[in-house]
Amino acid sequence: MRTPHVVVVMGVAGTGKTTVGPLLAARLGVPYAEGDEFHPPANIAKMSAGTPLDDADRLPWLDAIGDWAQKRTGLGGVVSCSALKRSYRDRLRAAAPGLVFLHLSGSRELIEDRMGHRRGHFMPTALLDSQFATLEPLAADEAGVTVDVTGGPEEITARAAGALGDLPEPEPEPEPVE
Repeated sequence: MRTPHVVVVMGVAGTGKTTVGPLLAARLGVPYAEGDEFHPPANIAKMSAGTPLDDADRLPWLDAIGDWAQKRTGLGGVVSCSALKRSYRDRLRAAAPGLVFLHLSGSRELIEDRMGHRRGHFMPTALLDSQFATLEPLAADEAGVTVDVTGGPEEITARAAGALGDLPEPEPEPEPVE
């Protein structure tokens, strides 16, 4: 039986992480965690005011997500996290080495249109440029796949599941030495 991956659904705001993440988790039969729920209240207040987070703001958030992912190692799970910079993904992998990333990617025009139609989210469209400026796409040496976000949520999820299914099975955790 195939060991499930722990998948981080990444990308700029508005790519559909919160929509595709739960659909993917259901399809894989694993739990889903909403990355925004790991933000401390100060981060949400800062973003709601239109101020981008800096790296210091993100560290406790990344550590909380990494802790969740590490606890899911060998069991599988899906968590959303923008993970825009390589250094953020490295920090997550340091906590949970077997992580794989699903980078949801789309044009700025498509993402801005989607953000303009969503309601009740703390991330304003005004921060989209800073998100694209910060984004460092997955490098060839990073475990993961990039999936285009054109089409509906079910179509995107099907493409994502197919691409993830082509990845090698996660390495088992080494047994602790007594």
